[in-house]
Amino acid sequence: MNAQSTTFPTAALIDGKWITSSKTFPVLDPATGSKLADVPDLNADDARRAIDAAHQAFPAWAAKPAKDRSAILRRWYELLLAETESLAQLMTAEQGKPLCEARKEVVYGASFVEWFAEEGKRAYGHTIPTTGASRRYLTIKQPIGVVAAITPWNFPIAMITRKVSSALAAGCTIVVKPSEETPLCALAVAKLAVDAGVPAGVFNVITTMDAASVGQALTGDDRVRKLTFTGSTEVGKILYRQSADTIKKLTLELGGNAPLIVFDDADLERSIAAAMASKFRNAGQTCVCANRILVQSGIYDRFVASLHEATSKLHVAPGRDPQSTIGPLINADAITKVKALLADAVAKGAKIEVGGTPDAHGPLFFTPTIVTGVKPRMAIANEEIFGPVASLIRFDTEAEAIAIANDTPYGLAAYLFSQNVSRAWRVAEALEAGMVGINEGMFSNEVAPFGGVKQSGLGREGAQEGLEEYLETKFLCIGGITS
Repeated sequence: MNAQSTTFPTAALIDGKWITSSKTFPVLDPATGSKLADVPDLNADDARRAIDAAHQAFPAWAAKPAKDRSAILRRWYELLLAETESLAQLMTAEQGKPLCEARKEVVYGASFVEWFAEEGKRAYGHTIPTTGASRRYLTIKQPIGVVAAITPWNFPIAMITRKVSSALAAGCTIVVKPSEETPLCALAVAKLAVDAGVPAGVFNVITTMDAASVGQALTGDDRVRKLTFTGSTEVGKILYRQSADTIKKLTLELGGNAPLIVFDDADLERSIAAAMASKFRNAGQTCVCANRILVQSGIYDRFVASLHEATSKLHVAPGRDPQSTIGPLINADAITKVKALLADAVAKGAKIEVGGTPDAHGPLFFTPTIVTGVKPRMAIANEEIFGPVASLIRFDTEAEAIAIANDTPYGLAAYLFSQNVSRAWRVAEALEAGMVGINEGMFSNEVAPFGGVKQSGLGREGAQEGLEEYLETKFLCIGGITS
């Protein structure tokens, strides 16, 4: 594998040891179809070995002073930044996103490590006014225990660092099962964590093609006290059910169907730039991207013309091409889904304004596409597209826009564009979403809580709330106090 200069492991990590296996699976470059490496195809027994290691490592890691854990995380952060280019090259080879985006993701992923290196020192309890003269009340925060993390392919570094750094900062140990599409990035960041001084057993990585049995091993073991998952709502529901018998604490960051609403009084240039950033980043393969673009009638035609002009400037090419702004989709199933959604929309009266076809660069490339005349009941307005397709819905009134935006079981992200402060505040409060961008198309960062409502998930990642997800509150009542 020569996609990057630094040599990263291709073996799984259990109890501080790099684990190989006679059974492996290939990791492919989605831009070319070529094999990058073979990694171990581990099983449920291996997952239980990793849980054993995390369970054994937990007491010592939890007892380590928060300042000492912080110092290790800080070293991990510095190593991630030092390897930005190598990690970006690896990510582009394995996941396909343009190098410019991959570099930003490495920095974004590292920002969580830096944040939680500091935030872990602030897991404060508090004192409570007493109800009796002989008693004193207080709370302390303690790590929940062993954590299982199941991570997606679309942000193969940031989704791991966001989960692992918060868990480790809280004093938890963790077993990570990365996507089978992008295990190399997971192994790379794990190596850097080991290099930074994370002790054996504290951070384990299981690579596997048998996600179902490994997932059952993680959810069924009562020593795993917390499950954090980013992925589809369908899989999230399965994991939710499987975790019920052991009453695990859950963080679920699931599917989205984000509306991006542009009102007549919006700044057109700003709304176009934001829509482009939200919709076409990572070729549309993000859970918070604008899945439905709702545009008010008075600005609709100008918005479509400007979006068409901006879209024509996108450059489809393999991610390693310096000019690339749209890389390949992750696999053949993704291409099939995009084609099916477009065919359904056109059959029901929508119109493809630009694009709508595979791109000549390879079987996993698709041209940036704009679809107008989309109706709320079309499949393209109700399913995550996860491709470079902007679907536009025309609306007339504010109430209509809110009704369309909320008419979905999902509630992860939403966006609105208006120069009327009263309207912006009013609509933001009315939108059923965990996160709302007002005149902004990208808002995720380490200092703000990330998560959704309804069937988009449970819990929050990042920020102070992200640390709380890995802590238990213990109440201490001290009696027998005399004056």
